[in-house]
Order: sequence, then C-alpha cells, then structure tokens
Amino acid sequence: MPSYRTARAEEDIKRELSDIMRGLKDPRITGLLSIVKLELASDYSHCKVYISSLDGISSAKNAVEGLKSAGGFIRREIGLRLKMRRSPEFHFIADDGIEYSANINKKLKEIE
Repeated sequence: MPSYRTARAEEDIKRELSDIMRGLKDPRITGLLSIVKLELASDYSHCKVYISSLDGISSAKNAVEGLKSAGGFIRREIGLRLKMRRSPEFHFIADDGIEYSANINKKLKEIE
C-alpha cells in the first residue's frame, strides 16, 4: 500500500510530466495523449507511466517510443522542477484505456 508521501509525489510527477509532454517536439508524440496511471517505487528509483492515446494503441506505441528516446531529458526536467534529490528512471508503457472507454461509450449510445 503506497504511503501518503509516495502518493503525493506520484501526483506531482504526473502533473509535471503532462506539462513536459506537451512541450516535447518529437514528431512521434502527437495527438491527445493521456497518462492513465503512474506507479512510483517507494524508494523513488523507478516509475512506470501508462500512456494512452485517443487515436488508438498504435499511436500510443509510437508516442512511447518517442518518450523513451526523450527519457534522459524528462528525468532531468522532473528532477529540476520538483527539486528531488534522486529523480526516478521512467518506464513508459502503451495502454489502450482511452480507446476502450470511447468504444464502450459508443456502444452505450447505440443501445439508446
């Protein structure tokens, strides 16, 4: 069970990571991207970030490749913005959460 301090750090990282992602100029990182879930290790050494795209899982996978290549920049920026002694190593994972929920919403609209 995550502690209060870890949960607060997760929210701070999620907020700053969203801002950093908007400013990246990599052509693979396009469209509406969302951070579905973020899991931070208790010692702040690793952070799993689940990324979803409205355009589908293939777009999310392309965005993950772009984010992996910008991993060093993202790690440095998080460390500077949050003034962390040790910034985590990020592991980006593609997720189809937004596409799945949009599909469910469409099916519910069809039922009505």
